[in-house]
Order: sequence, then structure tokens, then C-alpha cells
Amino acid sequence: MNEKEQEHHLSEKHHMKILWEEFFKSDDDTLAQDATLVEKASIVGRVGIMLLSCGTGAWRVRDSMDTIARTLGITCSTDIGLVSIEYTCFDVDNESYSQTLSLAATGVNMTKLNELEKFVRQFEAGNGQWTIGQIHKRLREISNQKSAYSSVISGLSSGLACAGFIFLLGGGLPEVICAFFGAGVGNYVRSLMGKRKITLVAKIAVAVAVACVVYFACFHIGTLLFHLDHHHAYGYIGAMLFVIPGFPFITSGLDMSKLDMRSGLERLTYAILIITIATMAGWAVATILNLHPGSMLKLKIDPGILTFLRLIASFCGVFGFSIMFNSRPNMAATAAIIGAMANTLRLSLVDYVHIAPALAAFIGALLAGLLASIVRQKVGFPRIAITVPSIVIMVPGLYMYRAVFNFGITNINIGAFWITEALMIVVALPLGLLAARILTDKKWRHAD
Repeated sequence: MNEKEQEHHLSEKHHMKILWEEFFKSDDDTLAQDATLVEKASIVGRVGIMLLSCGTGAWRVRDSMDTIARTLGITCSTDIGLVSIEYTCFDVDNESYSQTLSLAATGVNMTKLNELEKFVRQFEAGNGQWTIGQIHKRLREISNQKSAYSSVISGLSSGLACAGFIFLLGGGLPEVICAFFGAGVGNYVRSLMGKRKITLVAKIAVAVAVACVVYFACFHIGTLLFHLDHHHAYGYIGAMLFVIPGFPFITSGLDMSKLDMRSGLERLTYAILIITIATMAGWAVATILNLHPGSMLKLKIDPGILTFLRLIASFCGVFGFSIMFNSRPNMAATAAIIGAMANTLRLSLVDYVHIAPALAAFIGALLAGLLASIVRQKVGFPRIAITVPSIVIMVPGLYMYRAVFNFGITNINIGAFWITEALMIVVALPLGLLAARILTDKKWRHAD
């Protein structure tokens, strides 16, 4: 491709790549402390937009940008959305420089987030005594990190997550196996479409449709081979739960609690968009295949054994979701242990103590947040990389789907019942994490 063709190719892109290193005029050996305001501000912005691309909330992005700015001897004021940042930096001479940065799409990458948080801590600890070349090199290394897992591993992890999810919803072995294959193939297809930069709506709709069809096919194969009861078909809902937007759901509540209303509302809208697309696609496929949500066969298991199996299923579910969020195995296992304890407590409170599901969700999320605070002090993983995967398993995807399904067939009263149940739990989850954060994080506890 010659230079003219390259320029034409770039002009067709909706989001043009920023050539950060060509933007700087200072030599690579120049200390960042001695750089110009424009260059310092650009370092702050580059760190911020990289953090935002990892899926973390506005508070964490702003805190990291402020840390870099203070270390460089400048002041930063930032407005953060779901995929964009507008910020202004000021120096001691009362000069200012503003930038607007945006992402083509949002996603979740906990491994990259962990590396960026390490960089921010190291930069602050070294009082900013890094050269511009060192900063560019480190940020380039982090930015160029590919996904830690292939599409096949991503598919297997979603299968594992949804298999655990459907068991926790009351499914038996047939539902678990069918959900594993349905979710696995569905997320594999979504991963392939993502690599081809297919738009969000198409990715979600196609992935959910594929997951439901594969579940339906597996169920019919099982029926032919093992004469499965028709009630096992109701577990098809579990095959589509890998699309649950746990990160934007939870971080939207946390952002709004810190009065980051723009980010919080944009994240909430994004999460609702995904849920709407997924449930509508699932409803359409179910209607075509003559499926409908119903009660799965009740498991006849001793309470002690059931609790143990719930621990195992919760661990598998959270571990699978963590891998989908691009967490390293040790980080994923840590989140899975916390999630297993928190989610099993939640289910036990509902079943044996008869606590309202929303209150039980709050207590489960609170426990997850408290345990994550302890782990962060000991290990140093990003708190959000542990807390959000550990409570995604509590998001009531089944309730949301039942609500949309009943709305679709004009059962408004039943649909309203399920959406109310879902909303109560969805609100309770970030409140639980928020309470844990207020109790354990002095920096979070104060407004200033």
C-alpha cells in the first residue's frame, strides 16, 4: 500500500489512531518532569484512555490520571464517559492544555488493567523520574498486549461459566451439559466476530441465537439417546447468560455513587442495550423453535451436598467469567474462591433463612467486597478485577429474560413481576460493593 492509499485508508476510519510517539517533540532521553505541558498532558491522557479501554470505572481512571499529573507537577481536571475522555491540564504558570480522546469500542481486559495500575504505582513511587522514551516503551508494551486467550479458550470459559450458572439456577446434568456446549459455541462465534470488528448489535444477536440453537440441538440429541424429559429444554436460558454485561452494570452503580453521573448513566445505558439485544434475540429464537421459559425439574439433593455443589458451581462460574474478562489464571482463581463463598452464602440465605433475594444479594456482594479488600492488600490485584467477576454470577439474567419473554407475548403483569425482581437485585449488588468499599477504603470513603 503506497502513501496515498494509506492516507485514503485512514480517512475512511471512524476512529483514527493517535500516533503518540510522533506527537512528542522532546528527545526520548528527556525526563518527563522536564517535558512541556503539552507532552505531560498527553502522557496523562494516554494513561487515562488506556485504562478506560480496560473496562474500569471513571473513579479509577480519574484517580490514575490525577496520580500521574501530580507526579509530573501539573493539575488535571477530567470528564469521563463510557468511551471518551475530555480533560484539561494546568501548570504552575497558569497555562492550560485540553484534549478529547475516544475509543472505537469498549471492552474488558483485567490483565492489561493490572499492568497499567502497576505502571501508575511505579511511576508515582519513582517520583516521575522516567524519561519520555521509558514511558513510551512501557505503555507501548502494555498497549500491544494481545488477548491472553484464544477464541477456543474464550468459548470453553464461557461454557464453563454458563454450566455453573445453570446449575445454580436449578438445572441438572442435562442442562449443564447442553448449556456448556451452547454457551461455548455462542461465545466462540462472538469472539470471531469481534476479531473482525463486527458491530456490537450483530455480535450479541448472532452469538445468543447460535447459543440457543446449539443448546436445542444438544437437547434433542440427548432426547434421542437418553430419552430426556422435556423439562430439561427450559435450561436453554443458561446458554445465553455469557453475554451478561456484568462490568458496565456494576461500575455504573459505583460511578454514580461517586457522582460520576455521565460515566454511570452511559455505562448503565450500554448494559441495558446489551440486555435488550440479547433477550430479544433469545426470545425470537425461542419463538421460532417453540421454546418457552419454564420450571426445570427440581433437584432432589441433600442440603449439605447441595451447598458443596453450589460452592463448586460458583467457583467454575466465576472462574469462567474471569477468563472471559482476560484475567490471568491466578487472578481468576482468586476471584473464583471469593465468588464461591459469597454466592453460596447468598443462595443459602434465600433457601434456608428465607431472606429476600435482593437483601441476600446485598450481603453476598458485601462479603465479596470485604474479602477482595483483604486480598488486594496481600496480593495487589486490582480490586475491580476480583469483585466484579465474583458477583457477576449473581446478576439475575434469568429474571431479565423471563421479563422480556413475557412482554413479548403481552403477559405484561408477569413480565413486570420479573423485571421488578431483577431490578431489586441489580440495584443491591453495587450497593453491597459500595458498602464494602466505604468500610475498607479511606480514599473512597471521602468525597475529596
